[in-house]
This record gives sequence, structure tokens and C-alpha cells, in this order.
Amino acid sequence: MHLCGDLGVGKTTLVRGFLRALGHTGIVKSPTYTIVEPYQIGDRKIYHFDFYRLGDPEELEYLGIRDYLEENMIALIEWPEKGGTFTPTPNIQIQLFHHGEARLLIIN
Repeated sequence: MHLCGDLGVGKTTLVRGFLRALGHTGIVKSPTYTIVEPYQIGDRKIYHFDFYRLGDPEELEYLGIRDYLEENMIALIEWPEKGGTFTPTPNIQIQLFHHGEARLLIIN
């Protein structure tokens, strides 16, 4: 799932809600500096990526991005455009926008 939108629009908050809905009860931190935060919920692996601080898309190759991409996992990717061709193709893309005091969400 690709999560697109400006800084502070709520991408990590959306991930936090998604993980809570799946039953995660622990802390959900932004992976801005670590690039990836792994979660295990039941038999499902979920990886929360944040590509914001990538200097070059090839950094994902050094990170071992392909090693994370298993068949039964979920990848939640903030700032997917910064990963270039190394970013996995999404099944769902969510665009978030500021809309006054609220947020507007478009799902493709």
C-alpha cells in the first residue's frame, strides 16, 4: 500500500490506526530514520516503510528491500515516489490531503 501526501498530513497516523485495527497493541513509531519498522500480528508480517530520507533510490537495494517482499506480508510505504523503480507496485494507493481542519483521503 502506498501512502502519499505532504508532511504532517497523517500518513503515520493512518498506519497506526491500520495496525491497531489488526490487533497491534504496542507502540507504532514513524520509521523516518530507520526506514522500516517491522510488525508481526498473528501469522502476518507487516512492514512500515518511510522513504522520505532516502538520498537515492538505490539505498533500498542496500537496505535489502527485496528480502522484505514476501508473499503473505503487507508493505505500508510512505513517500513511495522517493524509491523510484525499487518501490514495489502497490495493490492500493492512498492519497491524503489537508482539507481545512480535517483530511481528505482518496483510495485508488
